[in-house]
Amino acid sequence: MGEHTGERSSTGDSVDRHVALWSKELDWMDPVKEAIFVRLAILARHAAQARRDTLDSDGLRHWQFKVLLTLRRAGPPYTASPSDLADRLGLTRGALSARLAPLEDAGLITRTHRAADRRRVEVRLTEAGYAAFERHAVSEDEGENALLAALTAAERRTLADLLRKLVVAAESGATAP
Repeated sequence: MGEHTGERSSTGDSVDRHVALWSKELDWMDPVKEAIFVRLAILARHAAQARRDTLDSDGLRHWQFKVLLTLRRAGPPYTASPSDLADRLGLTRGALSARLAPLEDAGLITRTHRAADRRRVEVRLTEAGYAAFERHAVSEDEGENALLAALTAAERRTLADLLRKLVVAAESGATAP
């Protein structure tokens, strides 16, 4: 699509065919709205599948990556208490404990008792866990960049700004019926 000319791309996609079909059947349907939401759904499915493929190639399961991501997001020294980690992940402490054991066995995290209070446990990202997170994040970034390569830098900024506007509306409750 021309950046400021309002011209349409000559390259059609499956959504154009979908909208053309349903426009004939549903005279009340807004074809632009339909095209937006179908394309968003396709991109969301594509991104989710690419994320699953990257995790599979890295040998990580989604929940394992989420634990590593949460510890990494905590910043140096990449530690959290099990209760804090469970809260951030939306898990019960029992469910978290079951998830930490395989990560600990794989050497991606450690669980240690704090020196000042032996009753308190600390979960820490190991160097191997840091590296596993980094490998996955870089692979995911490469895939996302490949998809966005179809857009110019200015188009990326415009898309990001437009999506922000929609997210702000959704998060503010402005989209509630």
